[in-house]
Amino acid sequence: MQFGIFSVGDVTVDPTTGRAPTEHERIKAMLAIALKAEEVGLDVFATGEHHNPPFVPSSPTTMLGWIAARTERIILSTATTLITTNDPVKIAEDYAMLQHVADGRVDLMLGRGNTGPVYPWFGQDIRQGIPLAVENYALLHRLWREEVVDWEGRFRTPLQSFTATPRPLDGVPPFVWHGSIRSPEIAEQAAYYGDGFFHNNIFWPQEHTRRMVELYRTRFAHHGHGTPEQAIVGLGGQVFMRANSQDAVREFRPYFDKAPVYGHGPSLEDFTEQTPLTVGSPQQVIERTLGFRDAVGDYQRQLFLMDHAGLPLKTVLEQLDILGEEVVPVLRKEFAVGRPTTVPDAPTHAARRGQQGS
Repeated sequence: MQFGIFSVGDVTVDPTTGRAPTEHERIKAMLAIALKAEEVGLDVFATGEHHNPPFVPSSPTTMLGWIAARTERIILSTATTLITTNDPVKIAEDYAMLQHVADGRVDLMLGRGNTGPVYPWFGQDIRQGIPLAVENYALLHRLWREEVVDWEGRFRTPLQSFTATPRPLDGVPPFVWHGSIRSPEIAEQAAYYGDGFFHNNIFWPQEHTRRMVELYRTRFAHHGHGTPEQAIVGLGGQVFMRANSQDAVREFRPYFDKAPVYGHGPSLEDFTEQTPLTVGSPQQVIERTLGFRDAVGDYQRQLFLMDHAGLPLKTVLEQLDILGEEVVPVLRKEFAVGRPTTVPDAPTHAARRGQQGS
């Protein structure tokens, strides 16, 4: 399995100080967090893509290219690449370039985005979100696999004898995850192409996550890519940890209560009971995360959201130390217990290049 973190890049007031970081401070914090993730032994750093305040990561490839130059091992990913409002030609070329810069340590997670006003900013209509996602990815998939593409669709100008440059590194396109919270059409899209399916897994009850992953696994097998157990699944999660669970709850409560995403709604206790959010000791995080396998089966990637809701950088770095030193080593060991040999490993560029040559 791969373990890592993902960031949505929110600029949020710290409720304990009343101060929000500047955009510059938040961007620099994300870079520091990515470097720390490699330092503590995590496998993946993923950034979201947003084009509206209060978020800063509008150019993931710029950020990930900087991180690639300063790291050696960690996989660089997106937590969302907007397949609906980005031109698939630009995605094909940008991420192939990043793939070369990072020596293959790149994959991406496609998503539709859930902010309505963003669509018209890029000349699109949110009511066409699903058709856009389907058509744009059909083109992206071809651009990475065919040297010369002739294409015509509904949402962009036709292409005639077009070649995207640079070509994917070693002829192996970046691995694609299709990210979704609630859309069965996206699970179907991932299954149709034999790509990965990433369920955000931070807001909804576990039963909802189980149903979405089960749909993807069933359709993956239907489309002839292997057994349901061989489908490539990733999950999100949210955690906040201290050695003592009471200390974790006390410290995190003001951030939860004021956070724009889930503040002013259910109590922290209700939210942690009803969703995968875990606030407590490292052992509680370990036990809760191991429970995800009961819901979705053996899976390939687990990413945690940790730098959100106004938490200061110092606190986030402390959380990463705990995650890397006390939590992930145990998760690696326990998830390996009883894992069938038929369940594939998490995808990497090197492994996929080897499969292509075999």
